[in-house]
Amino acid sequence: MAKVFNVTAVCIPEKHYMVDLKSRLKEMKGYVDDGKYFMVNRARQYGKTTTLMALEQYLQKEYDVVFIDFQTFGSDEFLSENRFALSFAETFVQLVKETGAVHNQNVQEIVQRMAAYADTCYPSYRLKRLFEDLSSICADADKPIVLMIDEVDSACAHQVFLDFLAQVRAYYINRAKRRIFQSVILAGVYDVKNSKQKLRPEEERTYNSPWNIAADFDMEMSFSQSEIAEMLLEYESDYHTGMDVDAIAGRIYDYTSGYPFLVSRLCKLMDEQVSKKKGFVSASKQAAWTEQGFQEAVRMMLSERNMLFDSLTGKLAGSPQLNAMLYALLFTGKSIAFHPDEPVLSLAVMLGFIREQNGAAVLANRIFEMRLYNLYLSSAQMQGLDIYKISLEDPSLCD
Repeated sequence: MAKVFNVTAVCIPEKHYMVDLKSRLKEMKGYVDDGKYFMVNRARQYGKTTTLMALEQYLQKEYDVVFIDFQTFGSDEFLSENRFALSFAETFVQLVKETGAVHNQNVQEIVQRMAAYADTCYPSYRLKRLFEDLSSICADADKPIVLMIDEVDSACAHQVFLDFLAQVRAYYINRAKRRIFQSVILAGVYDVKNSKQKLRPEEERTYNSPWNIAADFDMEMSFSQSEIAEMLLEYESDYHTGMDVDAIAGRIYDYTSGYPFLVSRLCKLMDEQVSKKKGFVSASKQAAWTEQGFQEAVRMMLSERNMLFDSLTGKLAGSPQLNAMLYALLFTGKSIAFHPDEPVLSLAVMLGFIREQNGAAVLANRIFEMRLYNLYLSSAQMQGLDIYKISLEDPSLCD
């Protein structure tokens, strides 16, 4: 079966055209080898899960990796410490069995005990007991254990998850005396360090994250122009379109700044839709992989609804300050100084809307800039403004 460009769920090397992740995996393994705990927080559709699943495979020779997805936890699992501890224990037991770590007799006994607690909904099982069991498993396992938790965003609003992180922190600090995970890796859009902890029910929430043990994780996860070109070379070897690989890779990068979803979506549009449109049909798909074909893919993307655009539009609707800041960037011509501690700017970076350039906030990529421009111009509030009238007279402003 021929490979395709993938924009949904996890990318699989045997099925999908992908950039080479080896250099990223090697860098991330360095964090694990050093025993660091860290957070992979990137915007939606940025390849976090794909990267973590690839890292899971990459680490298997030296580590037992337990990869938990919090999407499999319902909201009820976070209602009480007992429910969360039992659910976490049940999931951990299932996954640690898959790693093969349970062949050790001591580990087998601990795993069986945890499974029995989960099966009977043992009412006294709490985080303290959970971490005692986890520590015992880590101490007796033949290989160091790495814990990965994906989709932590939904958990951050719950006090029990912050209490869980507090236990992680306590064991991390004392791991010379009590064995625990070699590394803990969390993944999500929002940085857990910014989670609000409610110390007492009657108190105002304050920023006091138990995740302050985490190492800074600043690895570049966007695709470079050369990486895009390498992916296109693999496609070219399959289809022989005759495309100018470097030129097309450059155009894709110019419009996306390497945002993984946008890169893959443009490629998928050219491969599967532009190649079938009137004026672009050819046996080798050659016409689709030209400047004209690329521009048609951009036009199609800007006109469609997709999971990323829907998510970003939803964030704008829920944050008037964010909406106003992006509007100002597009239409006032005023420079906005970038400061990472400014809440709206920090939010815009986490969501992928903006980036820092020479000390100023700028739109993250040309696709987002054009999509937002078109959104604001089409809104009812814009109809009477001069900028809308000017855009009608000069459509090139929207190009």
